[in-house]
Amino acid sequence: MNTMQLQEGIRDLNLTYLMLAQQMVKQDKSAAIFRLGLSEELVDLIGGLTPAQILKMASCNMLLCSFRFDENILLNMVTDYSKSRMMAQMHAAILMSSQAIEETV
Repeated sequence: MNTMQLQEGIRDLNLTYLMLAQQMVKQDKSAAIFRLGLSEELVDLIGGLTPAQILKMASCNMLLCSFRFDENILLNMVTDYSKSRMMAQMHAAILMSSQAIEETV
């Protein structure tokens, strides 16, 4: 994968993330805050972005989203299919909900 392909992949991922985040905010703001792990202020900003602003943000060369798996246990809960999948995901959601939300810069 060359640099151009990598940048295109990042842009596509950013665009998808921003569009999904904005849709989540418009449908259920409280759920979006919880599921995205973002502050209310940041969620309000994402919800108010115009399509042109979303495209401009998506074009930056760094990922705008991040994984919330700070601990190995969370990753194992989400990926461990040998146990009850629903129970593992529920436990992971409980652990992730106790993490601090991201603040705006």
